[in-house]
Amino acid sequence: MRVVAKIGTSSITDDSGAISHPAIAKLTGEINAVRSAGHEVLVVSSGAVAAGVAALGFDARPTDMRTLQAVSAVGQSRIMRVYNDDLASFDLVGAQVLVDPHDFVDRTQYLHARETLGRLLELGCVPIINENDAIANDELRYGDNDRLAALVAHSVSADVLVLLTDLDGLYTADPRSDASAELIELVESDDPLLSISASANGSGRGSGGMASKLAAARIASWSGVRTVIANAARPDVLADAVDKRRVGTTFSAHDRRLPARKLWIAFAAEVAGSITVDDGARHALTVRSTSLLPAGVRSVTGRFGEGDTVDVCGADGVAFARGMVFVAAADLRQVAGRQTKDLPDGMVHEVIHRDDLVLLPS
Repeated sequence: MRVVAKIGTSSITDDSGAISHPAIAKLTGEINAVRSAGHEVLVVSSGAVAAGVAALGFDARPTDMRTLQAVSAVGQSRIMRVYNDDLASFDLVGAQVLVDPHDFVDRTQYLHARETLGRLLELGCVPIINENDAIANDELRYGDNDRLAALVAHSVSADVLVLLTDLDGLYTADPRSDASAELIELVESDDPLLSISASANGSGRGSGGMASKLAAARIASWSGVRTVIANAARPDVLADAVDKRRVGTTFSAHDRRLPARKLWIAFAAEVAGSITVDDGARHALTVRSTSLLPAGVRSVTGRFGEGDTVDVCGADGVAFARGMVFVAAADLRQVAGRQTKDLPDGMVHEVIHRDDLVLLPS
């Protein structure tokens, strides 16, 4: 079985933001146990920024992008040193892999990243993966490692994705403020819970929260990957999640499997605006799987540019699809409703190509 385990910043750092050696030692011990049972393990680890903040003696996490990127470079090497030392105690070899969004959007980069990760597993290594925070363009970043972990799980055809956090799983309410909150143990692939909006608030040391974990669960579910959200501090949590024992919240895999590019469009990209279409265009997109043409466009919202991701809404204003546009908002407003033969010379005929359009779950 191939396992992707993601651990959050709050689970591997202490209250001051310094790296918690016991927490990483616990994780590496569990990785060794899972490996000894015959499984492959890839780790997506947060904590670089928090570790850099502690190493540099800052009183608080910086807010400007340049400092955050510099701080992440300081912290990343320190995180890897701890992982390497602890893995070595089990005769395991860690391998640092830094990725950015282009590695999943661009087909060539996607294949290259997948082949590299696959070869590392063949060599018996434990890939330790993180977003390349030090040089990533802030307009293209994931912003948290939950989505990144789900996309990694898709790319390596993982059997299970385990999101390790400081909560026991998904609750009916925030258990930190509501004593009546109950743990939800199972979410099926067609459950409405997969489309709810949870709190985006993290621990203060990381950038995620339950909202990002739900987004990751959607990505993984649509990749055919079972997902578990569980408490990193729980004994044997990784082995229990792999062996399907009762631990945390399990999200069942969907029988629908989207390619990586469409997963990025549907779940991981920033939405820069929206396009409202008429009923005829909606029928063509949802039933006939066509591309969106200017003739079907009724209105445009936002200031998006070519290559941005936008929602596609029906007359009721509800988004039913999401896609990557070929036409900037200002230009699209000028040609909305026009037939192809009436478009200006040189303008592309497709607002969104069908290969860059994803129908959203209802």
